[in-house]
Amino acid sequence: MDLKFNQNEDRNKLLLSDLRRKLSKVHLGGGKSKIAKQHEQGKMTARERIDYLLDPKSERIEIGAFVGDGMYEEHGGCPSGGVVIKIGYVKGKQCIIVANDATVKAGAWFPITAKKNLRAQEIAIENKLPIIYLVDSAGVYLPLQDEIFPDKEHFGRIFRNNAIMSSMGITQISAVMGSCVAGGAYLPIMSDEALIVDKTASIFLAGSYLVKAAIGESIDNETLGGATTHCEISGVTDYKAKDDAAALDTIKNIMDKIGDFSKAGYNRKKSVKPKENPDEIYGILPSSRAEQYDMMEIIKRLVDDSEFEEYKAGYGQTILTGYARIDGWAVGIVANQRKVVKTAKGEMQFGGVIYSDSADKSTRFIANCNQKKIPLVFLQDVTGFMVGSKSEHGGIIKDGAKMVNAVSNSVVPKFTIVVGNSYGAGNYAMCGKAYDPRLIVAWPSAELAVMSGNSAAKVLLQIEKASLKKKGEALTEKKENELFDKIKQRYDNQVSPYYAASRLWTDAIIDPKDTRKWISMGIEAADHAPIEKPFNMGVLQV
Repeated sequence: MDLKFNQNEDRNKLLLSDLRRKLSKVHLGGGKSKIAKQHEQGKMTARERIDYLLDPKSERIEIGAFVGDGMYEEHGGCPSGGVVIKIGYVKGKQCIIVANDATVKAGAWFPITAKKNLRAQEIAIENKLPIIYLVDSAGVYLPLQDEIFPDKEHFGRIFRNNAIMSSMGITQISAVMGSCVAGGAYLPIMSDEALIVDKTASIFLAGSYLVKAAIGESIDNETLGGATTHCEISGVTDYKAKDDAAALDTIKNIMDKIGDFSKAGYNRKKSVKPKENPDEIYGILPSSRAEQYDMMEIIKRLVDDSEFEEYKAGYGQTILTGYARIDGWAVGIVANQRKVVKTAKGEMQFGGVIYSDSADKSTRFIANCNQKKIPLVFLQDVTGFMVGSKSEHGGIIKDGAKMVNAVSNSVVPKFTIVVGNSYGAGNYAMCGKAYDPRLIVAWPSAELAVMSGNSAAKVLLQIEKASLKKKGEALTEKKENELFDKIKQRYDNQVSPYYAASRLWTDAIIDPKDTRKWISMGIEAADHAPIEKPFNMGVLQV
């Protein structure tokens, strides 16, 4: 191994160490004292409930661990958005679990909490995946009610989705394991089956204090909406459990009886580990964004047996396209090539830039994968489309539009891995969040933005200088440098993968070596939902 490899490895492993440290903090939710209080009440924490429910030693992935990171600090913060979401296996059946974290503001819903819950339901709907809700929430966080209550993608959309999933035959099971109040009370009761834990859980539209204020009735919360009331008097819930463990055991028993699902039929063979060592990814991936590297070397360390059947290898070389297997699943890979390449005409093309020929190739390959029912995997490290008169005259906008069209209209499941840069329209063409990837994750080396912090600072500085020039003013060199640094620092914070993850622009930040697991579990989830419409690109300028 050369010196550069070792430097890259050191840098990427530092990023990975930072990721693990941040995750350890996030996993504490509202903190150790709040966890202790939960235990004193005889309750498990959200993460403990999920771990108890999932099959021992089975694979699982967490959606949105960093949601809310750095947000709502004036309100005390909202780690993980106050809700924990994982995809895993209960009695061998893949499902998605949504658990309110009562250690964070008593499980109250912040605006980002609603967005994260809706993301879980979106995953369930797209993949026809069973969904289990573990409810323990004080309801809407009132100081921010105007940002969560009335709009289309706000709190009410949750219950609309409950109804839609029910009509689609998607299994929904709810266990009320703590507070379940006001509008939130509809979620468990709109599920197929609802459980409630005795003494520690309650369901009501209005608590005892509000009932007293509204109609003058004096009643305690247990009599108003406890387990005995709803299992023996109102009939609202279907099962009464003596404690958290008993409730979760009941869910396991229900899941154990569910029949098999209709499969989409994606091709899978026995899984084979990559021949090339995946640990070497850390040394291949450069520590500087200005450096080039061969994306093919990354692909070889992600795919089964390190085998990649490249499509149109000599054409449109700034994007690699081809067929492979990941954990046995057949996939079509579309990956940005990050090294400078030389065309057959002797022209040099920059790595990480999408040219007309690479956009054209990608469009054709995406169409092929749709025809053959092969899931698509996008490996993003893209700075955008090529600019300049030659590209514009050559129709780069038209060719880029074709690629965006193909990505938009794909009917096979898509999975996006942000390896490095994800800038501008390149994010769109390479299946960014707006293009409905079933899962989208970032490596710690990722950046997502319109452009890099350095480029943005230069552009904004030029605008500022032009504005001052019109006024007859000018910046001193010192002021110019200070302004540049200030703009760049602000922009660099926004391009961080943690900034993106906190806002759910990505589902997770992951160790590169976990990429195979995420794609494999994602395709397995997608296999629950047979394709219901043909691939059609609509009106297209060929």
